[in-house]
Amino acid sequence: MILLKRTLQFFIICVILGLLTLAGLYYYVRSDIPSVQVLKDVQLQTPMQVFSRDGLLINQFGEKRRIPVTIEQIPAPLIEAILATEDSRFYEHIGIDPIGIVRSAIVLISTGEKKQGASTITMQLARNFFLTREKAYIRKVKEIFIALHIENILSKNEILELYLNKIELGNRAFGIGAAAQVYYGKALHELTLAQMAMIAGLPKAPSALNPIRNPERAKARRNVVLGRMLSENYITRSEYQQATSAPITARFHGAEIDLYAPYISEMVRAEMVARFGHEKAYNAGLNVFTSVESDVQKAAQTAVIDNLHAYDMRHGFRGATAQLWDPELAAPLSRADILSKLDSVKQFGPLLAGVVTNVAEQSIDVLLKNGNQVTVEWDGLKWARKYITRYRQGFAPTTANDILTAGAQIWLRKNNDDDYILSQIPEASSALVSLDPHDGRIKAIVGGYSFEQSQYNRAVQAKRQVGSNIKPFVYSAALENGYTLASILNDAPINQWDKSQGVAWRPKNSPAIYNGPIRIRRALAQSKNVISVRLLRGVGLQRTADHLLKFGFQNNDINRSESLALGSAAITPLELARGMSAFANGGHLITPYFISEIQDAAGNTLYKANPERACDVRSELTKQLKLANTLTNNNSMIADTTMPTEANCAPQIISKQNAFLISQAMHSAIWGGGSWAHKTGWSGTGWRAQTLERRDLSGKTGTTNDSVDTWFSGYNRNVMTSVWVGFDNPGNPLGRSTYNKNLDSSQISGAESGAKTAQPAWIDFMKVALQGKPNAPIEPPEGLVSARIDLKTGLLSHNNDHTSRFEYFVKGTAPTRYVLEQSDNIFEQTEQKTEDELF
Repeated sequence: MILLKRTLQFFIICVILGLLTLAGLYYYVRSDIPSVQVLKDVQLQTPMQVFSRDGLLINQFGEKRRIPVTIEQIPAPLIEAILATEDSRFYEHIGIDPIGIVRSAIVLISTGEKKQGASTITMQLARNFFLTREKAYIRKVKEIFIALHIENILSKNEILELYLNKIELGNRAFGIGAAAQVYYGKALHELTLAQMAMIAGLPKAPSALNPIRNPERAKARRNVVLGRMLSENYITRSEYQQATSAPITARFHGAEIDLYAPYISEMVRAEMVARFGHEKAYNAGLNVFTSVESDVQKAAQTAVIDNLHAYDMRHGFRGATAQLWDPELAAPLSRADILSKLDSVKQFGPLLAGVVTNVAEQSIDVLLKNGNQVTVEWDGLKWARKYITRYRQGFAPTTANDILTAGAQIWLRKNNDDDYILSQIPEASSALVSLDPHDGRIKAIVGGYSFEQSQYNRAVQAKRQVGSNIKPFVYSAALENGYTLASILNDAPINQWDKSQGVAWRPKNSPAIYNGPIRIRRALAQSKNVISVRLLRGVGLQRTADHLLKFGFQNNDINRSESLALGSAAITPLELARGMSAFANGGHLITPYFISEIQDAAGNTLYKANPERACDVRSELTKQLKLANTLTNNNSMIADTTMPTEANCAPQIISKQNAFLISQAMHSAIWGGGSWAHKTGWSGTGWRAQTLERRDLSGKTGTTNDSVDTWFSGYNRNVMTSVWVGFDNPGNPLGRSTYNKNLDSSQISGAESGAKTAQPAWIDFMKVALQGKPNAPIEPPEGLVSARIDLKTGLLSHNNDHTSRFEYFVKGTAPTRYVLEQSDNIFEQTEQKTEDELF
């Protein structure tokens, strides 16, 4: 009895001492224990995702890969695998597992080593959020107290959901959702039992047990997990045997990108870091919806890539990138050796690295980097005459041996028929920008051939001379200063002596064809250089430069010399597209944008674009006033000077009449004029766009001296697109190509130019961008009149035949005299007083 009493007293004392010790430990570490209330509103570090306007994933940026999932989205076998391995009594304990703690203590006492941590899932969650992985007693004490707190404020399912979304699982994957994507490229519900067990085994040692780096150790760990599941009766013996015999299928998978558009995604990344800072941009789970349309963006990228290859091919084949063996002197390499050589070759765009293993008369066999053996037929080879210079190409080949030998390391790509074609990395560069001219929304943007090859975004960073793409702006200045589309100027050579340089400036047409007296409409459509210079002189250099600045160009980019009329100004493709949009939208200067909406991780909108639009304030107010006057029987109208300005309207920089008239002249650049039946027909420089069979398009070519920079810009009312092609090193000419007898008559040859070099990409792109869309011509605004004029003189005409046409004029600017039919001398019939005034 006394012994029992003393034992009871000892037990009570031990309990009291234990409680006091526990209380003392709690007060000792209390100040270091964080508030776990934050777990109620936890913000997991989630990467920023970038989407197209129609919701396709373009890219994601973040230091941690994480795909948050709810407990309901997690398959039961995966939860069972985690519980069986990490915490089999998770749903029974209070946050700590006394049995596990006792077991760990026994191991520590018997071995002196901390081999078992006795951490529950709740304790691991506490450590992952608030503590380090340091093996220290005081950390374990803090872990216990935090775990108890967590159990008080969260349910078991909430704890498990947080844990499964938080844990590190290797390869920058955090949480089981990301792990399923990184290792298997699947969603959770698509995983097999073996794959679930593999993921469940990773929390113990994400690096050491990684199935990509250490497949054998990972397999052993996976089988341990499956054994635990079998012991807990989560799976049957047959399921266990089938899963343990499954091969290791894990390999690295990047993010599931739906739309590969690296240039726009990099623009978004830079903008988001600038707005929110690095930490929030990368880890706050922001969702950014861009302005680009997925199908249009794909078309832009394809058009740029295909056009660069087309340019590259017509200038000749530059030869193999390497010769791995001499077919005359050495035995060929083995398949394994070839693949080993190719393994280090970085591939760009659509190009596939390969080595020629056999050369037949008109075909070659190629071993590709991916291990496929393919045959390239003659249709994929016959283009490859030798490149000599950018101006010269060799003879067209007749056999495959004229082009390549066995052992040549080459590039292939697939054509539209899915056949292989010999290729090479293009030396030239390109950019494309397409806008909605009404509000500046960027529909598509491409900054180069390959982002992996060069991250330089030529669409927004490359300021290049625009050549004749400047002329619509110069002609716009002329229309603002008394000229009309029917005005006659002399298309004749100019010679101007420069006293300071001691040389004569002789701007020439390209090609050097001169038509004499010519109407302004035709001069712009046929890109007459000397007429552009004469107009600049007629308006004045400073006045013309000031007019160009209205279109959003930078003052430093608009040089004050007469070469401005020929396009010596350096402008980016985006700046040019913005300026050109004014002709499509009625004269407004819009502001391009590429981010439509930003959402936080919970789907709340943080930002929504509200761009200024090209809107006719007066027209809308006039409609409202007419309605009000009708209702009140008041026929009086408020004076124009009292009209307010609508807050969200883009500024009007030129009149809508001016914008329409320039669009009319640019429409003629595509569709020409005159009568071919009466041998007076003529083509504009953009006539190739007629293949689109749309009468709603206006466009303008642009080519600088020696074809260094080539451009094409064109639009209808809803789509404005500019394309540039040139070399990254300014000053390098694009050269010329001769006719290749191995190819059909549709090939491009001769000197490179805006029409031949840049316009094909514009046509290919617009074919997709406008597909299924109704015609959207630029409609004539009020304030214009239409009058029939004589094509030779620009004067009014009574004739209703091929010698005349209807022309648009701003009210008060139409000719008042009729052509004198009995005279062919236009100088006697025009209203100008002197020859100096005419020219």
